[in-house]
Amino acid sequence: MITVALLAHALLAEPPYLEPSVPLDPRIKGDRITSLAPPAAAATRPVVAPIHRIAASATDSGLPPELDARARAALQRGLVWLGASQDPTGGWMVAKAAAGTDQPKPSQAAATAVTGLAVKAFAQSGDATHDATVTRALGFIKAETFPAGSFVPDPAGSLGNYVAASVAMGLAALDRPDELPMLEQSVAWLRQNQWDHTEGLAATKDWYGGAGYGNWGRPDLSNTQLFLDALHDAGVSQDDPAVQRALAFVTRTQNLKATNPSPWAQSGSDDGGFVYTPANGGESFASEDAGEGRYGEKLPAGTPRTLRSYGSMTYAGLKSLLYAGLAPDDPRVKAARGWITLHWGFDRNPGLGTQGLFYYRHAMARALAVNGERTITDGQGTSHDWRVELIESLLAAQRPDGAWVNATARWQEDKPELVTCYALLALEEALKPTTASTITPAAPAR
Repeated sequence: MITVALLAHALLAEPPYLEPSVPLDPRIKGDRITSLAPPAAAATRPVVAPIHRIAASATDSGLPPELDARARAALQRGLVWLGASQDPTGGWMVAKAAAGTDQPKPSQAAATAVTGLAVKAFAQSGDATHDATVTRALGFIKAETFPAGSFVPDPAGSLGNYVAASVAMGLAALDRPDELPMLEQSVAWLRQNQWDHTEGLAATKDWYGGAGYGNWGRPDLSNTQLFLDALHDAGVSQDDPAVQRALAFVTRTQNLKATNPSPWAQSGSDDGGFVYTPANGGESFASEDAGEGRYGEKLPAGTPRTLRSYGSMTYAGLKSLLYAGLAPDDPRVKAARGWITLHWGFDRNPGLGTQGLFYYRHAMARALAVNGERTITDGQGTSHDWRVELIESLLAAQRPDGAWVNATARWQEDKPELVTCYALLALEEALKPTTASTITPAAPAR
């Protein structure tokens, strides 16, 4: 497997928490950032190595043969639709600008990110009939991200993390030596744009270790989980300092009093779920949806400020904890899994209904895959084979033409190109082999 874990970027000899040697970056609002105790060290386990191909047969996937066959047929229909919808330039969602949360203006670079996800979907299928489509897509990515000979994921800067992470995941899935330099550069860009000591942040600050939209504004868990998805797919060790710095940020995003000293968590539900970001005092879209305000600012006067956990961020959080190597008995992992058992299901994004439903399904599939358990027992004691239930939910939602789309438009889920990528990637997680080796941490770079 071609990975970046053996490249000079790993820097495993570097401690995860370094004191800043430069002044606080002017993009950071010092009067809003808060100081918290740095997370304590925790026991870890080897992380399951990334798997870049679906299983060759039902024997390897462990699925019932009839369901395996229907899932593969749905996957092929989706890939055919995706290939047919490719722009002549090689990309998807071309000229359909998208804006991230609180992004100053929409960015055309959303097309590059979606194209990276599409490359991953085609690569993981292992179907060589789509090679020409992938070749055109790579041409589009290179044209958009190498305008002057060096990797620039979004010239406007607003969607850089989203683009770099998606491109890295697509390139890692291809697993080809020719693409290694570009994979290397995309991972290097992600490292450089993580909020850490190089922007004057101490490990006690609530921005520390997170990733945001192009490093222009405060970090959030959505961007940070994509950052960790990309590093995981590229084979970066769980012990890498960038991964451990991200763990500090993820820990501060959890509704868990024992490990998160944030005021909103200390006065909150203590349910083990996750919110959108702990930065600048914290935000949650579930709180906004409940009428309490994204920052909890609409709670009744005199009520301690709290933030609501929700599904897509809780699976993003669990996945991130596991990528960082936390053991199953770590209180953060146990609490996240506990939240999941009480909010089980694929047909709604708990806390947000159908908003971001396919993003949720994709995060859920990846989290449950790295979690490693075939079945989940819900709060009523019912056992669920998550792969079977995920496949059935995706098959039921697929359009006759092979695509998927969400009737709820928020977060670009009215765009079938993006939603079809989410659905295909989730479906492929369910079709991957059930056995896998673990990552051997790379030696420190010399």
